[in-house]
Amino acid sequence: MSPQENTERVIRHSPPAYNERIYQAIEASIAYHREHPQEIPARLRELEREWDIERTLEANAATLVLAGSLLALFSSRRFLAVPLVVGGFLLQHAVQGWCPPLPVMRRFGVRTQAEILREREALEALRPLAE
Repeated sequence: MSPQENTERVIRHSPPAYNERIYQAIEASIAYHREHPQEIPARLRELEREWDIERTLEANAATLVLAGSLLALFSSRRFLAVPLVVGGFLLQHAVQGWCPPLPVMRRFGVRTQAEILREREALEALRPLAE
């Protein structure tokens, strides 16, 4: 699946208000940096370190699977439910492009790779203004 298809699935499965807030934040950043081009290099460095929704979901799932497995091993077998549920969510996301944590992460502004790239490309186009 291409990054564009994945982005479309994430956006399609995110509440429109969250998508709009993310879009507005991108546009606000571009507008701000148009007026403050000297800050573009620092923002580009920040974008290099920003985790996209896929990486965030994967890290979240891996952490919960590991924690649930360790708790099941050292505490109670009931904690095996955690890696099973999280694994199911991750599979659901891979197949459908949606899982229960997705709207939560979008609410907090976690962006797709394409959304990050949109801001990066716009700032790089403005970069000559900073030089």
